[in-house]
Amino acid sequence: MTDDAHPPETKLTTTKRRWAADGKFLTGRIVRPEDERLPPGQHLVKDWPVLDLGQQPIIRTESWRLDITGHVEHPLSLDWATFKALPQSHRLSDMHCVTTWSRYDNRWQGVTTRDLLDQVMPKAEASHVMLTSYDGYTTNMPLADFASEDAILATEWEGQPIGRTHGGPMRLVVPHLYLWKSAKWLTRIDFREGDMPGFWERNGYHMRGDPWREERYSDD
Repeated sequence: MTDDAHPPETKLTTTKRRWAADGKFLTGRIVRPEDERLPPGQHLVKDWPVLDLGQQPIIRTESWRLDITGHVEHPLSLDWATFKALPQSHRLSDMHCVTTWSRYDNRWQGVTTRDLLDQVMPKAEASHVMLTSYDGYTTNMPLADFASEDAILATEWEGQPIGRTHGGPMRLVVPHLYLWKSAKWLTRIDFREGDMPGFWERNGYHMRGDPWREERYSDD
C-alpha cells in the first residue's frame, strides 16, 4: 500500500468531516492527565466499539509484513515469525476515541515501540512517523509520541489475539493520544524529517490528538 492509496469515501468519513467542521463534542475544558483519568468530553464504555473506514482487510499471518522505512539506520521488513521473535511485553492502559467513548484498563501484549526503535535506530533527523495500514489508512505523529513508554505494537488484547474488526493481527496502541492515531492493520512505519497529515488529519482532525487538551480537530 502506497501513500497514494486512499480509503473509499464512506458515511462515517462524511459524518466525521462534518463533526470537525462543526466542532462537535468540544467542551473547551482542559485538564492535565495527572489530575483526571477521564479526558474532557468523554464517557466510559465497557465494550470496545468498532469503527473503521468501511473495510476490514483479511490479513493472514503467513502473508503479513511490517516494513520500517525512512530515516533509520537499519530499515526492516518483518514477517510474522520474525516480528513475534522480538521481545514480547505486556501493557495496561486506557483508550480514548475521538467519538467520545473511553475504556479503562485494557491489557495488551506485543512489541513495545521502544523495543522496535532499538532494532531500527532512528537517525537524528527523524522527527515524526507516518503509519500506513493494509486498508490504505494513514496517520502521523511525532516520534516522541510513538516512542512513549506505554506505546505497543499489540497482537493480543485481554489475553486473546486481536480480532480482525479491531485491527488484528497487529495494531498500534498509543494510549495518550486519541485512538485514531493507533492505526489498525499496520503494515508500514515510515520515519520522516518533518510532519505531514494522514487520512483524518487531511479531513479536519488535529495533527497530534491529545485527549486531555481536547485536540479533536484542526486549528485551521
